[in-house]
Amino acid sequence: MKVLAFLGSTRKNGNSEYLAKKIVEGTDHTIVYLSDKHIQPIVDMRHTEEGFSPVNDDYEELVKLMEEHDVLLFATPLYWYGMSGPMKNYFDRWSQYLRDQRFNFKEELAKKKAYVVITGGSSAKITGLPLVQQFQFIFEFVNMEFADYIIGAGVKPGEIVNDKAALDKAESWNKQFR
Repeated sequence: MKVLAFLGSTRKNGNSEYLAKKIVEGTDHTIVYLSDKHIQPIVDMRHTEEGFSPVNDDYEELVKLMEEHDVLLFATPLYWYGMSGPMKNYFDRWSQYLRDQRFNFKEELAKKKAYVVITGGSSAKITGLPLVQQFQFIFEFVNMEFADYIIGAGVKPGEIVNDKAALDKAESWNKQFR
């Protein structure tokens, strides 16, 4: 089982990254720091005659990586009750690739399992639930299985080590992915 972890934080060594690395440790995995990738915001051309125009950025590299992996792990801090900006740009570009004739994007995504890691403050286990629902709707749209999620409590880097439930669940996923 090959795991592709998308890290959405703009901060290195944060809590969502910590959990994601615990989850993939010792597995066949690839980690992508979305903030390190050049991903242009979407220019919505869905309803124009010419359709989407090619974009010169790193996105196609991510599409190819998704095709090569079985499990997609999305890790993001809870920013203003939603996913991080880099992760939102990543998902927005799905609209373009769902229409790109060079790829069977939706069919490929339907073969994957999705897991989500969200980290935020002490109330994140409640305030992060609408974001879990947003991920669920995204995955349903492309017929991808939404296997599970973790919402961990931690604001300052390293605080996640105090959330035993999140760490235990991360360890459980790790065993499953080995």
